[in-house]
Amino acid sequence: MTVLVLTRPQDATADLVIAELNERSVPVCRLDPRDFPEAMTVAARIGLHGALWEGVLRGQHRDVSLGDIRSVYYRRPGAHRLHPDMSEQDARWAQAEAQAGFGGLLYALPALWVNHPNRNALAAFPPVALAAAARSGLSVPRTLITNDPAEAREFAAALPRQVAAYKALGTTHPSDHDGRPQALWTTQVRPDEINDSVRRTAHQFQEWVDKAYEVRLTAVGHQLFAAEIYAGSDASRLDFRADYDSLTYKPCEVPERIARGVRMLTLMFGLQYVALDFLVNPQGRWYLIDVNPNGQWGFIPDLRAPITRALADLLERAHP
Repeated sequence: MTVLVLTRPQDATADLVIAELNERSVPVCRLDPRDFPEAMTVAARIGLHGALWEGVLRGQHRDVSLGDIRSVYYRRPGAHRLHPDMSEQDARWAQAEAQAGFGGLLYALPALWVNHPNRNALAAFPPVALAAAARSGLSVPRTLITNDPAEAREFAAALPRQVAAYKALGTTHPSDHDGRPQALWTTQVRPDEINDSVRRTAHQFQEWVDKAYEVRLTAVGHQLFAAEIYAGSDASRLDFRADYDSLTYKPCEVPERIARGVRMLTLMFGLQYVALDFLVNPQGRWYLIDVNPNGQWGFIPDLRAPITRALADLLERAHP
C-alpha cells in the first residue's frame, strides 16, 4: 500500500514527511497534478468487477495503481497545465474536464486524506472558519467584513484606542511588477485612514488585540503541538510572517478549554491536519485569528520532528 503525496516539485515541508516515510520503508509516490495532462496519464475503469475504480496514474518518474493508495497527503499541488496552443475558451473547458476527471478519480478513492481539498477549501474561508471557531467555544476578536467604508470607519472608531487590524481574506495578491503572488501582512488602521477604495471588494477588519505573544497550534489527528512565538521586530509584532528571522519560540502546553475547542473545530470541518494562530493577551486569554488547513509547520525547530513523525504515523496507519 502506497502513500500518495500531491505537491509541487519544490516543497521542503513535504520533503520532511517523505523522508520520514522512506526511513520507515513505507512506499511513497510523489506526483504534482500540474503535470496532468501534458506529462501524466491516467486510465481507470469501473464496472463488472466491483464498485471501485481500477487503473494507474503514470507520472514522469513514478507510476501508482489506484488500488494501492492507502492515504493521500495533499500539500500544495499545482494547477493542471494545459497545452499552450489551446484557445482561452478550450483551455477553460479542458481545465474543468481535467479537474472533474483526474480530481474526481482521486476523490473517489477509499483513502485517508490529509486533508481532502474540499474540506481545505471550506475551512480556508475566514468567515466560515471564525464562525465555526466561535461555535466550538474558542474566543475570536470582534470582526467586521464589509465593502462599506462608513461601516469600516464606525467599527474602528468603536474599538479600544480606535485601532483595527486589517487582514486580507486571502493570503496573496498579484505583484505590481511581475504578477506573481505576494503575501499581504496584517496592518493597523485608524478610522481616518479608511477611504472609499474599501468599496471595491470585501475587506476584513478585526479588533486589535494587544498581545503578550502568539501561539502556533498544529493539530495532527488527535495530537496537538503548540509553541509560543515572540516577536523581535516591529514588523513581526504586527504579523510574525513578515520577519521570521526575528522570532523566538518556546513549546507550550495547550489549556484544556482550548484543546476542547480545537478538537471540536477539526471535527466540524473533518480535518486531519490544521495550523491555528492565536494571540494571547497579557491576561492569558487566547484569541483565535487564523485557521490554515494547509499551513506550514517546519519553521518551529523544537516541533519540526514531532509533527513530522505524527504526520507520517497518520499517513502510514491510514486512519485518524
